[in-house]
Amino acid sequence: MRSKRLFYISLLRFLGIIFFSGIILNSCYSFTGSSLSPEMKTVKINTFPNNAANNLPSLSQDFTVALQNRFLQRTTLKGAVENPNLLIEGEITDYNITPTSVGAATTTNAGNTIQAQQNKLTITVKVHYENNIDPKLSFDRTYSDEAVFNSDLDLNAIETAQVRIVNDRIINKIFNDIVANW
Repeated sequence: MRSKRLFYISLLRFLGIIFFSGIILNSCYSFTGSSLSPEMKTVKINTFPNNAANNLPSLSQDFTVALQNRFLQRTTLKGAVENPNLLIEGEITDYNITPTSVGAATTTNAGNTIQAQQNKLTITVKVHYENNIDPKLSFDRTYSDEAVFNSDLDLNAIETAQVRIVNDRIINKIFNDIVANW
């Protein structure tokens, strides 16, 4: 009985030490990794027009809304119409679907044709970023990413999902370049 009581007392002491150590460590260091200064309060993200030769009608709106949501949901920044602390704008310059690997030739009445086994969706975006609090952090960059998918899938059925994947990857890069301090 006495050993059981000593065990519980030791366990409570151990848990107390862990708890207070966690509080001390948390107060000493922040894990946010954000390089946004406390003066940064507002952001304006303009529409990214789709200027790619191959045009997906919803791409401009989908990309712009996803980028706006990322900044408004994952930072303390508020949207601004004029005089923002941060301005993000740009354009979609490439939207392309190309075959990446070739399958076996198939025989038809017209002769042999080559079938693509996989296709690659590539999206490229130019970004202009202005930091009005610390102008030396401003930049102009081009971001690109891609997704590979099987060619036997219906393009219309999977295009939206593939575009979302590529958009998310590009938005992650933009967000990290602006917000993260790695």
